[in-house]
Amino acid sequence: MLYLALAVAASAAMAIVLKCFRNQKGNRYGILLGNYLTCVVISFLMLPDKGLIGSGSWVALLCGIGGGVFFVLALICMQSSIRSNGAGLTAAFARLGLLVALGVSILLFREQPSALQFIGIGLAVAAILVLRSDGTERSRRKGGFRLLLLTLAASGCADAMAKVFDSCGSRSEDSLYFFWLFVTAVLLCAVLVAAEGSRTHKKIYPSAVAAGILVGIPNYFSSYLLLRALQTLPATVAYPTYSTATILLVLALSALFFRERLTKRQWPGILLILAALAMLNL
Repeated sequence: MLYLALAVAASAAMAIVLKCFRNQKGNRYGILLGNYLTCVVISFLMLPDKGLIGSGSWVALLCGIGGGVFFVLALICMQSSIRSNGAGLTAAFARLGLLVALGVSILLFREQPSALQFIGIGLAVAAILVLRSDGTERSRRKGGFRLLLLTLAASGCADAMAKVFDSCGSRSEDSLYFFWLFVTAVLLCAVLVAAEGSRTHKKIYPSAVAAGILVGIPNYFSSYLLLRALQTLPATVAYPTYSTATILLVLALSALFFRERLTKRQWPGILLILAALAMLNL
């Protein structure tokens, strides 16, 4: 349970740090670059055999590249969505990306969803419809709901790449998969930083790099700690607890430190999302 609690805290910390630095000056991709540089260093140190980098399989390499692309897209979408929708709602939709991974499992690997998962899909659709009908004028003006859906799609595609590797790759190359994923993310972020700098002449400030490190550490260890938790806890306990507790913690911290409040029509949507995640993870 300690590993699970730490995984929840690490996952929630990502959203909170992004919220803290949402109005940073300078190159807007500086945080992402600092984040993924941190993850590359950690993933390299965590490799049990450094020789795998040159001798690993193509499955780990290709899945890592695909995962890196979607990880960057997901974090960019989260960054933008947090400004319009707040950290709590954004975190909830990021977790709903599980729907995309489930769809890939059904279409590519012929996995049959359980009755509970079908209920979860229905609850997720209901939650999206409820939240779609809501929205302040400010959120609509900034395309808030579209950003939520983009966050869901990008996060889901990243989860789907992990599913592909889980089905086609080797367990001995798990660390290698993460290494290639974060190397790809760093290269993409470097391109984005250069393009943004050329267009706006904005530089990366040390505060952005520091923020990136603060995001990168929990970014990596949220997955690592969840994996450790699964070694001692049943998946039917670990996954639903991880998903729902992360959202609740982000909502609580956002209300405490940023005075974020859900509207009366958003609360039913959030409760439906929590119920949907519990059903989908079972």
